[in-house]
Amino acid sequence: MASYVELDGVRTWYDEHGEREPLALLHPGGADARAWAPNLDALATHFHVFTPERRGHGRTPDVEGPITYELMADDTIAFQERVIGGPAHLVGCSAGAIVALLVALRRPDLARRLVLISGVFHRDGWLPVAIDPDASPPEVLAHGYAELSPDGPDHFAVVSAKLARMNWEEPMLAASDLSAVTSRVLIMTGDDDEVTVEHAIAMYRGLPDAELAVVPGTSHDLLHEKPALCNAILVDFLTTDAVPTIAPVRRATGA
Repeated sequence: MASYVELDGVRTWYDEHGEREPLALLHPGGADARAWAPNLDALATHFHVFTPERRGHGRTPDVEGPITYELMADDTIAFQERVIGGPAHLVGCSAGAIVALLVALRRPDLARRLVLISGVFHRDGWLPVAIDPDASPPEVLAHGYAELSPDGPDHFAVVSAKLARMNWEEPMLAASDLSAVTSRVLIMTGDDDEVTVEHAIAMYRGLPDAELAVVPGTSHDLLHEKPALCNAILVDFLTTDAVPTIAPVRRATGA
C-alpha cells in the first residue's frame, strides 16, 4: 500500500509488498521504485518489501540544498526507524547500493544482510564515462521523472545537476573503511558494468563477510537484462545461510 511519511522535512513516498522479514529496496540514482519491477514479485514472496523513493526521486519531492549520499543515508535510517521500525535486509542498486553501504557503516544495528548491486565505495570505481559531469542524462530518466515528480518535468535539470555533482565528488571511502561492516554482504555486478570488475573485487576483499556474483552477459542494468538469474541469486543469498565450502582459501580459518 503506497503512502507518504515525513522524514526530517522530506515528504517521502514508499510502497509495501509481501509479509515476513522486512527488506528495503534502494533504487538507482535518477530512477524510482519502478526500477525494481523485474525483482519485486520474487522478493515479496519471501519478505515484507519496502520501496522508498529518495529525495528528488520519483514521487518524493526535491528539497533545498544539495543531494548527497550522506543525506540519503540519513533519510534511509529515519525511514527504517519511523516506518520499518528497526533492522531490515538492505538491497541497493547503483546509488542505492552506496546508500545501503553507508547505512551499514553508520548503523550496523539496522542492517541485516546487505546486497550491493553495481555500487562503489569510492568514486574512482566508476568508469569515467559513467560519471562525466558534462554528459547529458539518459532520456529514459528524464521521461520517468516527468511521469512522477511532484516538482514537474522542468525540475529534472535541477535534480540532474545535483546528482551529477554528487557522483563526481562522492563517495570517498577507503577499502580499509569496509572492515567496519558487520553484515553478511553480497556484491553483485555485471561483467560489462559501469563499475569496474576490479573495484567490485576490491569491495569484496575489503568486507569481512562478503560473497561476489559477477553476472555474465550483463551491464549496469543487470537486474533488467537477466532478471531470472539475478532473482535466483538474490533469493538464495537472502534466504539461506552460507554453506561450508570444500576447498576454502579466503574463508579458511585464520586466512
